[in-house]
Amino acid sequence: MTINRTTALAIILLTGSLGAHADVFMSEAWAKQACAAWNKNSTLTNELSDWAKNDDGRGFKTIQMYRDKCGLGSKIELKIANKDGKAICTYGGAVTNSSPDYGVDYLMHATDENWTCMGEGKSGCGAMGAMMTGKLKFSGPKMEAMGVMGPFNAFLVLTGSVGGDKSACP
Repeated sequence: MTINRTTALAIILLTGSLGAHADVFMSEAWAKQACAAWNKNSTLTNELSDWAKNDDGRGFKTIQMYRDKCGLGSKIELKIANKDGKAICTYGGAVTNSSPDYGVDYLMHATDENWTCMGEGKSGCGAMGAMMTGKLKFSGPKMEAMGVMGPFNAFLVLTGSVGGDKSACP
């Protein structure tokens, strides 16, 4: 069987071999991209430096996240550390902190619809609105989170700016 160039190009494009496809939303690859995006966001790196210091002496705090339809077993993790007075994401990927301390660490989950709303920064989907209406389910130091609503908003919008395919689970 011979395949002409047009057919070969179509196969390559359809299978994503050229890297043209989006990573699955909240997959390990997506978490790596979210970590890089965090470090490029001056609101997160500068305004969360004191927040990042609350790490129970471990040198990091974690944010674990997942999509409700994909379940708890699909959660990913961002590891944040205070480095030179900035909140720096040092890792994004599979969960490494198997024993989170919800006095310093966070777990967040929501429906795809609510992640989209928060990621677009829509009215009622900002940090305060998402927490108060239950659009964002949340475990962690709630009073600490309440003290950093502006940067937390920037984080929620970051989840949308990284994008990702929501048609499949990681």
